[in-house]
Amino acid sequence: MKEQHSLAIVVAHPDDDAYGCAGSIALHEHDPGFRFVLVLATDGAAGQIADGVDATPATLGAYRRVESANAWRAHGRIPDRHHWLDYEDGHVAEVDFEELVMRILGILDAERPQIVATFGPDGITGHRDHIAIGAATDEAFHRARAHPGPGLRRLVHGAIRQSTFERWNRFRLIRGFEAWNPGLEYHLRPVPDESVGIEVDTSSVASRIVAGLMEHRSQRSSLNDQSLSERHWARLVSKEPYVLAWPPRARDTPVLADLFEGL
Repeated sequence: MKEQHSLAIVVAHPDDDAYGCAGSIALHEHDPGFRFVLVLATDGAAGQIADGVDATPATLGAYRRVESANAWRAHGRIPDRHHWLDYEDGHVAEVDFEELVMRILGILDAERPQIVATFGPDGITGHRDHIAIGAATDEAFHRARAHPGPGLRRLVHGAIRQSTFERWNRFRLIRGFEAWNPGLEYHLRPVPDESVGIEVDTSSVASRIVAGLMEHRSQRSSLNDQSLSERHWARLVSKEPYVLAWPPRARDTPVLADLFEGL
């Protein structure tokens, strides 16, 4: 019997998930038996608070949990399991690595998703929480794969192509913003174009991705150019690239067009 499509996203903060996988999920929401598991290491309580948002440093974590739920309703596909690890925002890298691995491993063993998506070693922005949760998820994936059972067919890392990064930086400079510097934490970090093994065309569901992103109202101030129209945002999220962390992409093989292609 062919396995039903299933996906686990393991990331650090509310809104990390939407930037990389919301479109791919929307494209598969009607697959028979499709299951989507979302694991968040923190509630983002140390994040910024945008003007006009009725939250304080003491209440931001709870506020962002509600934002996360609202975002996935706006995306149009609520997670079948929405799991919080409840670590302190900004301090995931200080958690005992074995503890972090074992907690994620327990979820992967119970769920046995076909695909696990997380951060690569660049953390996309170099954020220490991103890098820590990504490394622990990679280790948990390989340990879970060693246990008998279905699923765990593919491990992917969200990514930004070098060519895309350069285009975005040119646009930022034209609009008077500082260019992203990959050497700084919280700045975007690209991967070589040739390392991208999957690139999903999400243009048909881009409006849904943007609708969910807009629900993360408390973090609007972290979007440096808030003047961009929703149409422009839709163009920015019209593709979802991934690095194939396991099994690694064979040299000179075509880039896959879907997370589940070939499974």
